[in-house]
Amino acid sequence: MSLSLSSMTLKTAQLKAVYRMLSFNEDADSFDDDFSLPPAGSSHNQWKILIYDAACRSIISPLLSVSQLRRRGVTLHLSLNSEREPIPDVPAIYFCTPNKENLAIIAKDCANGLYGKAHLNFVTKLERPLMEEFAKLVVQTGSLDKVAGVHDQYLDFVCLEQQLFSLGKEDSYVVYNGSGANEQMIETAMTEIAYGLFSVVATVGKVPIIRCPKGGAPEMVARKLNKMIAEHPTLLRNKSSLHRPLLVILDRNADLITPIQHTSTYQALINDMLKHNANRVEFDVTIDSGKRPKIEKKKFDLDPDEDPFYRQHKFNPFPEAIESNGVELQEVTVKEQSIRSKAAGKETAVDPMASSATDLATAVDSLPALLERKKQLEVHTSILQAVMNQVAARDVPQFFELETSLATGSYKNDLSRAKGDVLQLAADPSKGNVEDKIRLVVVYVLTTNAKTSEVDEVAAAVQQAMEGKDDKGKPLLDKAGREKLDKGMKAIGYLKQLRSMHMLPLSSTLQEIDAGGTQSQSDMLSSFMAKATTQASGLLAKATDKVTSMLGKTHKHYATTVVENLCEMVPSSEDDDYLYLDPRVRGDVDVGKLRMMNRAPIREVTAFVIGGGCYAEYQNLQMVANERRTVSYGSTELVDADQFLSQLGQLG
Repeated sequence: MSLSLSSMTLKTAQLKAVYRMLSFNEDADSFDDDFSLPPAGSSHNQWKILIYDAACRSIISPLLSVSQLRRRGVTLHLSLNSEREPIPDVPAIYFCTPNKENLAIIAKDCANGLYGKAHLNFVTKLERPLMEEFAKLVVQTGSLDKVAGVHDQYLDFVCLEQQLFSLGKEDSYVVYNGSGANEQMIETAMTEIAYGLFSVVATVGKVPIIRCPKGGAPEMVARKLNKMIAEHPTLLRNKSSLHRPLLVILDRNADLITPIQHTSTYQALINDMLKHNANRVEFDVTIDSGKRPKIEKKKFDLDPDEDPFYRQHKFNPFPEAIESNGVELQEVTVKEQSIRSKAAGKETAVDPMASSATDLATAVDSLPALLERKKQLEVHTSILQAVMNQVAARDVPQFFELETSLATGSYKNDLSRAKGDVLQLAADPSKGNVEDKIRLVVVYVLTTNAKTSEVDEVAAAVQQAMEGKDDKGKPLLDKAGREKLDKGMKAIGYLKQLRSMHMLPLSSTLQEIDAGGTQSQSDMLSSFMAKATTQASGLLAKATDKVTSMLGKTHKHYATTVVENLCEMVPSSEDDDYLYLDPRVRGDVDVGKLRMMNRAPIREVTAFVIGGGCYAEYQNLQMVANERRTVSYGSTELVDADQFLSQLGQLG
C-alpha cells in the first residue's frame, strides 16, 4: 500500500528516506508498509554493502532488522571504523556523520579500491569546507571516479516508534547547565540540536509553526531552526497541507520532576526497572534447577508499533497489563488446543458447520499465526514477571503513591505531614533501594517549600538508612551502591543550590485526573487476582497486593498542560508568553493580532524537550491526542531516572 506524504508518521517518513538511500537515492516507489520484497532486478534489491558509523547505526537499528536489510539487497553491514576486507565489485553505501575523521576513512577506502562505486550519504549537512577538503583527498589519490554521488540525508534523529524520537545527545542536561560550559560550547550544542530538529522537519516535509518560551535554550534553538527552514527553498515550496503542524520546544528545567518520579505504566516501568535501550530489554531470570539456582540472561527486541499486545498496553497501568496478558494467553492456549484436537480427530464439534473440512483447513492454516501470537504473549509474561519482581522487592507502589500525592499538591497545607511521611519511607532500610529513596527526596525538594534544614534532615535519614547493615551483618550497599548514594546526595545539593538562587520552579501544581473505567479499583484488583491465580500469569499473583495503588491514578504533567493550551489556542500564559515563529513570515508573529483571526485547528503537534526526555512524559502527552490530532514526542536524549539523577549529580 502506497502512503502519501500527508498520512506519513515520522517513523514512516524516515523509513522511506532510508529505503531511498538504499536504492542509490532513486525514488523509493516500491515502498509499502508491509515490507514486501521489491521487484527483481530493481535498484532496491541490487547487491550492496552498507557502511555506517556508530551514530548512524543507532538510527538504522530500530528501523530495520537484518532480514529487512537483506530484502533491500544489503548483503553486509559494517562499521566504518572497523578493519574491512576488500570486495571490489560490489557498490558501497556509506551512511555517516560528516566530519574530518569519517571523510579521511572514506577517502582511504576509495584510494585502496576497497569496493566498487562509493555512494556517500551524510546524516546531516556536509559543510562546504569539509567537502572541498574531501575533494582534494580523492583527487590527489586519483580515486575521484570511485565516488558515485554525495547526498545530505537530514536523518539525524533516532525514531524508536511512530510518535517517539531522540537526537541521541548524551548528557544533554549537563552540557548546557554545567558551570564549565562557555558561550561557544553552548552555541555549538544549540546549533547541533537545531540541525537535529531540522532533520525531523525535512524528513516529514512540512513547515511547522514553532512555539517556545522566551529566553534560554528553547529560544536559541527555535530561532536557529526557524532560520534554517526559512533559508531552505524546497521546504518552503511544499504547501501540501492546509493544517500546519505545531512544534513546541521546551526546557527540561521547567519540569525536573517528571524524569525522576516513579511511574505506574507498563512501558515506563520496563524502562525504569529493567535494562532498556533502543527497544531492546534485558534482564536476569533465576532458574531453579534443583541443586543451585542458575541465573539466565534474557534479551528481547520489542516493537511498539507491530507487537499487538505492546501497542495496546504500553501506556496502561501495570496491573492492567498483567491481567490482559493472562486473559489473552489463556484465550490463545484454548484456541490452540481446540485446533490441535480437531486436527487429530479427537473432538466432535457440536456445530456441524464447524466440523466441515473447509473450516478445519482454515483453522489449521491459522495455527502458525496463533502460535506466533502465543510466543509474543509469553515474551511479555517474562518481561512482566521481571518488572513485577523489581516492583515488589523495592516496594515501588509506596514510592509512587507518596510522590504522586506530593506532585498533585495533596500536602500543600500540611508541610509537617509531608516531611513526616517522606521521612518514614526514606528512613526505612527495608523499603526501596538507594535510588528509590533519593528519587523520593528529590520529589520532596521539587514539590514543597520545605526549609533547607528539613531537606538536610530527610537526606541524612536516607544516608543513615543505607549505610547500615542487614540482619547478617553485611553492609546494605556495595561499591556501586555507595557511588549512587554519593551522586544522589550531590544531586540533592544541586537542587538546593538552585532553590537558594530562586531558579527552581515548584512542580506541585499538577492536576490529578480520574483515570476512569467501568470497574472500581477494588473490583479490578479482585478480578485480576482471581484470573492471575488460574492463568499463565499465576506466578505474578504473589505480589499483587503491592500494586493496588498503581491503578487508576494519573495527572497532567507540565509539558502536557503547555501543549494542550497551545493546541486549543485558549487564552493562557503559554499563548501570551511563548514566542510564535513562522518560517514563512519574516520576524516574530504577534499572537494578540492572531487572536482576532480564525486560526486553523492543530492536527499534528510535536513536543520537544531540551535536556532529556522520558517515557513517562511521552505517555502523559498522549492525553492531548484524539481522533483528529496526533502527538509526537522528542528530546535531546531519552533518559531513565538513574541516568538523569547521575546528570544532576555531575552538576552538584
